Amino acid sequence: MPDFELENKYEGASVVGIDEAGRGPWAGPVVAGAVVIADKNLDNFLLTGLNDSKKLSAKKRETLYEKLFEAEAEGKLKIGIGQASAEEIDEHNILQATFLAMNRAVGALGQKPDVALVDGNQKPKGLCCDCQTVIKGDAKSYSISAASIVAKVYRDRLMAALAQKYPHYGFEKNAGYGTAAHVSGLQSHGVVKGVHRFSYKPIQKFA
Repeated sequence: MPDFELENKYEGASVVGIDEAGRGPWAGPVVAGAVVIADKNLDNFLLTGLNDSKKLSAKKRETLYEKLFEAEAEGKLKIGIGQASAEEIDEHNILQATFLAMNRAVGALGQKPDVALVDGNQKPKGLCCDCQTVIKGDAKSYSISAASIVAKVYRDRLMAALAQKYPHYGFEKNAGYGTAAHVSGLQSHGVVKGVHRFSYKPIQKFA
């Protein structure tokens, strides 16, 4: 379970947790969340519920997402969200596009943090502050866990909205991953420019 141990190492500093969602899917943007927890006296639901977003049910993630934005409205934390489009993923590759989304998420905070805790083992290029990478960080740090949930829910909602426009691929259920329903949609309706990631090998079969 996450805690504030990593954040507490930087006493007096503004610490942002950063995580991404959507590196693996065949369609849609990659999305990054950035969260600065200014007041650690958070709602008990958040303190007991925050965890690696992949370990939580969709319903629990949605509730935590709403609670995080309530906490932001109360001035307890700051949330930034950034994304890089399918075209940018094709242009730069998924890793560089992820870094781009992370930089945009930090930029959307409205404040410059002193240090970033980033999930994974790679430091985003161009970040405006010092950076510590944390493997499995969304299960260790409240800030990273919060960023993980923000990125995941925001992206899932984006993909559900895309499903309204392009109903043949099952985006509302698979979020752009290569499920059987997605493959079936590709076989019958082809690829969608600006939505599918043409640099991904499975998509190249249908392009």
